[in-house]
Amino acid sequence: MIRWFGSNTDIEDLKRAEKKLREDERELRRITDAIPQSIIVQDNNGTPLYANKALLDYTGLAMHEVIDPGFRARVFHPEDVARVLEERQAAMAKELPFEIEQRMRRSDGEYRWILSRFNPFRDEQGCLVRWYATGTDINDRKLAEDRIRNENVALREDIERSSMFEEIVGSSEPLRRVLVQVSKVAPTDSTVLVLGETGTGKELIARAIHNRSTRSNRAFIRVNCAVIPPSLIASELFGHEKGSFTGATQRRLGRFESADGGTLFLDEVGEIPPETQVALLRVLQEREFERVGGNQTVSVDVRVIAATNRDLTSAVAEGKFRQDLYYRLNVFPIRVPSLRERISDISLLLRYLIDRYAQKTGKKIRNIDKRTMELFHSYDWPGNIRELQNIVERAVILSEEEIFFVDEAWLTRVTPPSAPTTIPLIADLIEHEKECSKLRCGSARGSLEGPPALPSSWEFPGRPWNRN
Repeated sequence: MIRWFGSNTDIEDLKRAEKKLREDERELRRITDAIPQSIIVQDNNGTPLYANKALLDYTGLAMHEVIDPGFRARVFHPEDVARVLEERQAAMAKELPFEIEQRMRRSDGEYRWILSRFNPFRDEQGCLVRWYATGTDINDRKLAEDRIRNENVALREDIERSSMFEEIVGSSEPLRRVLVQVSKVAPTDSTVLVLGETGTGKELIARAIHNRSTRSNRAFIRVNCAVIPPSLIASELFGHEKGSFTGATQRRLGRFESADGGTLFLDEVGEIPPETQVALLRVLQEREFERVGGNQTVSVDVRVIAATNRDLTSAVAEGKFRQDLYYRLNVFPIRVPSLRERISDISLLLRYLIDRYAQKTGKKIRNIDKRTMELFHSYDWPGNIRELQNIVERAVILSEEEIFFVDEAWLTRVTPPSAPTTIPLIADLIEHEKECSKLRCGSARGSLEGPPALPSSWEFPGRPWNRN
């Protein structure tokens, strides 16, 4: 015989407690859904249990997708997944609040930097039962930090690089015409092409345009296209993603992003290789580009000032420079005159540079030697102001008196190639006559009626030579 024994337990209080817990949970969810900041609730091991409406809207995912085990690999940047997992596990083991910066994919597909703050929640016994993580979009801040970092690098480069001189010095008519052009184009956002020989001060003109523009409170970023290897210039200008080429160990912003809101000065723009010219044309026309190795479009607001000492029209004709890029750069050309075109400015420049270097070296130079001044005015200055600067600096360093003078040998005039002398031509004619005599005498190769006809005249330096 089988007997059954039963017992009754009053669970009314338990039911009421469960109901109250569910109501509190629903109330908590309503509260978190009203918070504009992304919130995700995780168990004590970090497994997602719940996400508020702000996170679902930000990612474009449904709740069941958020609590799926593959959630992190789906929304976090591939470069950040492994790093964040390692950092999160190490921090959770300490059971203390912590923060992590990572890139999360937004509903529109763009990856943006997010600051995630993790806070532990404990029960009455002090045991860890939940992690509450809040996410804050810090993408603008990260980009600003990168931009400031690059601006600081560019600033250090400017400080370390000895500029020609701090101000534009001179009052000659050719220089005044240039400064009038600067004052007219500076307030606009038009692209400027600064032309001129090496050492004429093209960068100073570019800086003058920037300083008189509405962008003067933002960065002025300089890139010397001639000193960057062709294989790296695209990365220098547009940045690169991690792993885009050997040595790219992390994502790097290019000079265009660093100059966002400011001015980018492309010195020696004629040296940019053809494959990079296409990307440069795009950013000039559309104000957007892609980093090397990336597929995300980056928009920028940058004014471009380019400079070159090359004849770009000849480069276009030779197929070395894109014609459409030349027209896009040549919106407002400014030609900087050479120093030999502004001889009247030499006295001002000379005194300015003497004072500058004398102050640096702690010397006092009160007068300029008359012969030196005559030499400076008669010299053609192939190196322009840069050559003048170097000669003045050398003379000040060597000076032991209060009178400035230079050795005439320092002003090296480049002698043009001399015209060919008559000796080689005469020697050729004598050799030619010898050969003709051999032929007339009969050689193994046969005989000729007479010597080959010579031209009616040969050009000798200074006069023609007639055989008649």
